[in-house]
Amino acid sequence: MQTNTTPAISPRGHITDYLWRFTRGAGIIVLTYVAFYVLYGYLQPRALEPYAIAAQMNNTAPLALAAAGQTLVVLSRGFDLSLAGVISICNVVLAVMPLEGPGGALVSVLLCLLIGASVGAVNGWLVGYLRMQSIAATLATMIICQGIALVILKAPGGYVAEWITYEMTDRLWSIIPISGLVVAAVVGAWLLIRRTNFGVSIYAIGADESAASLSGINVRRVRFFTFVCAGMLYGLAGFMLSAQTATGNPTSGTPLLLLSFAAVALGGTSLAGGRGGLFATVMGAATLTLLQKVLFSSGVSSFYTGLFQGLVLIAAVVFSGFVARIGDKK
Repeated sequence: MQTNTTPAISPRGHITDYLWRFTRGAGIIVLTYVAFYVLYGYLQPRALEPYAIAAQMNNTAPLALAAAGQTLVVLSRGFDLSLAGVISICNVVLAVMPLEGPGGALVSVLLCLLIGASVGAVNGWLVGYLRMQSIAATLATMIICQGIALVILKAPGGYVAEWITYEMTDRLWSIIPISGLVVAAVVGAWLLIRRTNFGVSIYAIGADESAASLSGINVRRVRFFTFVCAGMLYGLAGFMLSAQTATGNPTSGTPLLLLSFAAVALGGTSLAGGRGGLFATVMGAATLTLLQKVLFSSGVSSFYTGLFQGLVLIAAVVFSGFVARIGDKK
């Protein structure tokens, strides 16, 4: 007679296993967002109306797109400070060169993507091929970009084409926010790309660059195109920010820099690379922007916004680290 020697799993084991799997699937940040939205709905009874949802999505889109680009770089174990400069350049270019109509909007978004890709190519060349530290390389390009933005527009001003400001912040069929479709398209594209060799290589490099190189991955090339893709997302973020603000500001990208890292960390992406994803980052960005509305609706001074965002971020990172340690033991 054989005896089953498999150890029984305690109820506590079931709970921690479920918690770990749930968190890895971005469940925690989704629940956090839902909890904040319930609170926001309590404070603002019209929070669930299409107009309010569209306004929330419009506020979220620039940070979500910028943080999505930052996520790509972080996954490959790097940091990208040029985000602020790319967004600023795109914003002032659209403000001093407004192109009306659908054709003008198409040219404008392509121009923003080109600007982002160009800066990303410089970053990728410096980091991937010249082996510079990503912080040093992207800090240099950020400063250069900020200087170019100030040359183009010395002070806040100008105006963005009305077609962009109205159409890109409008709703499709009076229900679906256009900005939400843009963000959803980016997330959907990533879900496809992450299953390709390029997407797998980004995770592999972030987890262990030496092992990735030994397995035949061209680390330099992957890093180069990672920065290029990230730059294009920054350019798209600059385009959406311009549509929201309807004006130009040579320092418009600066506030999004630290918030992009906060969104990445809040979404559970490891700053050490190799673990995370864009959807959770987008939810992290949405949570940060929603928190601002909750605080404003609660009558809390805007001076305390950063304090509460920091506390939420610390709690999320500590909790994610705790759950990750549970997963490492499995």
